[in-house]
Amino acid sequence: MIRRLLVANRGEIARRVFATCRRLGIETVAVHSDADAGLPFVAEADYAVRLPGNAPTDTYLRIDLVVEAALKAGADAIHPGYGFLSENADFARAVEAAGLTWIGPPPYAIEAMGDKERAKEIAEKAGVPVLFAPTEPTAADLPLLVKASAGGGGRGMRVVRTLDQLNAEIAAASAEAESAFGDGTVFVEPYVEHGRHVEVQVVCDVHETGLTLGTRDCSVQRRHQKVVEEAPAPWLPSHVAEEMEDAAGRLAHAVGYVGAGTVEFLYDPTSERFFFLEMNTRLQVEHPVTELVTGIDLVGLQIAVAEGRDLPGCHTDGVTPAPDRMTSGSGHAVEVRLYAEDAAYVPQSGRLVTFELPAYVQLGPLAGAGVRVDSGFASGDDVSTFYDAMLAKVMAWAPTREQAIRMLVAALRRARIHGVVTNRDQLVEILTDPVFVAGDMTTTWLESRPTPAESPADSSASARIAVIAGALMLAAGDAARRTVQQGVPVGWRNVPSQPQRTTFEGCAPVEWWGTRDGLVVDGVTVLEVSPTHARLEVDGVATETRGHWSVDRPGAPRELWVDGPAMSARLREVPRFTDPADAVASGSLLAPMPGTVVDVITEAGAEVGAGDVVLVLEAMKMQHTVTAPHAGTVTDIHVEPGTQVAAGEVLAVVEGGFEARSARTSTTESERTVP
Repeated sequence: MIRRLLVANRGEIARRVFATCRRLGIETVAVHSDADAGLPFVAEADYAVRLPGNAPTDTYLRIDLVVEAALKAGADAIHPGYGFLSENADFARAVEAAGLTWIGPPPYAIEAMGDKERAKEIAEKAGVPVLFAPTEPTAADLPLLVKASAGGGGRGMRVVRTLDQLNAEIAAASAEAESAFGDGTVFVEPYVEHGRHVEVQVVCDVHETGLTLGTRDCSVQRRHQKVVEEAPAPWLPSHVAEEMEDAAGRLAHAVGYVGAGTVEFLYDPTSERFFFLEMNTRLQVEHPVTELVTGIDLVGLQIAVAEGRDLPGCHTDGVTPAPDRMTSGSGHAVEVRLYAEDAAYVPQSGRLVTFELPAYVQLGPLAGAGVRVDSGFASGDDVSTFYDAMLAKVMAWAPTREQAIRMLVAALRRARIHGVVTNRDQLVEILTDPVFVAGDMTTTWLESRPTPAESPADSSASARIAVIAGALMLAAGDAARRTVQQGVPVGWRNVPSQPQRTTFEGCAPVEWWGTRDGLVVDGVTVLEVSPTHARLEVDGVATETRGHWSVDRPGAPRELWVDGPAMSARLREVPRFTDPADAVASGSLLAPMPGTVVDVITEAGAEVGAGDVVLVLEAMKMQHTVTAPHAGTVTDIHVEPGTQVAAGEVLAVVEGGFEARSARTSTTESERTVP
């Protein structure tokens, strides 16, 4: 029996495992880097051990330090979570060699499935359909997909559409794989466009028996990063689902699998054929949707298997579908990944001033239809540049898919998230898109959609109300701070010649009048306003908005967040007068995010064309190529490899353009959390 368990991970997955441990009466141990010392998962653990440093290679990827921490804290078991060392066979062996219980599959299974080429061979022998690329590919074989052999979930993955790109993409994928997994081995396979990503959850015990727990659809992806997951896979023919579960069971049995794992397939809806992609020998990021439709605690099953107990409902003839009593009345579950990133998918960092997500339950089972949130952060926490940018997983369960989607959309819209830009609005747009609602999404669908405009720069009515409310809150704040003429209405003039004007970045100006009766905006009735609240009426419909000041200090551009019933807007005031000292040289490339310079491609004096790579930044476990926004001459390079830069810092100067701008970037890392 496991008495004290260490989670070799961080954030929401550590909290998720701790939640099950509390229900089972198991004590918990957290390991943490310096940057993570103040996060909730550390506070929630019974014991915590510091791993000095911040970089993953110095902390969460150090096998020796993690095992030493477990022994020091008196733990008798280690759960790896996902990512980091979760699919590292050497780590599993080190845990067992230290006399600790490893909550995961045996090392031989990790190695067999971790080598993607070997995994394909095993799958083929087990009668599972697979895809193989030709040894010497030609143009007829395009497109191709380069994948990391030792990794999973998209890291080190590249789509190749022309043969002249192949060698360069293999080299880039290998470099990413080496950085992420310590193994730069990659392989090439055919790339099937417009397919669907469907996977099967398996759990096996030590008696060579196990269960398959239905399907999940993870087709909504951006750069091979899963964005939305749901269970069961919608509109999947029942006979295909049965064949997939059977294939997953055969593969798990063939490799002698023990514990929880996921077999991933590429499904072609046109031909109703599917092909083996890979097996993830760990808990998936999207495991909660399976928990919600089956009522099964997958972490609890992992612990039970590690303790040598039998799985409930298992037969004696291998890995079989779970009995009906475990999946009856399953309904539907949908999950989204809430990231700290902007509308262009650039990771963000900073302080989460407010982080409130409406949920009926945190990190656990639902008693009925509702919303569950698995979060790694709380209000006041800092999002660092060292790790993944995922803040939380928000999911909903309901009897039908339509109801689950509606509940999830409502929860996202009601969320209050201030201080860091997130992809919340993009998630709402995806969930309400007719293609998604109809269940017609494919793995390339999200890439084909136009990049949504960053709110509140769009022209929607709710966005405009938020902008007007923000302008009036600023005016009310000015009035509240006055030390003279406090009885005079804000903005009031005895003989007004023109309205007052407030402008926010990316938004149309708001013109308003200060009268004896209060603030007036054409087309809007101002019912109530204060520095943190506004109630406005348009065409007889009143809207309540709340404001939270992010920046409100003399000399700095003021910034506030405005929350309404259907959206949240981050508003940054454009100052009426600018300080010449704040200007930067024309043609300056500004860092789009905090990060570390890992490579400088060009040098001062070099000629570059529009789109040419100038340097490479690494932030939040992803690499971003910084390119020249226009043709010209590189007149100055301000950084070198290893330089830590802040957002907005000048990286280089390319003369030939007309203004300083944030550097264009292309995210080359394709998966954040190795789902």
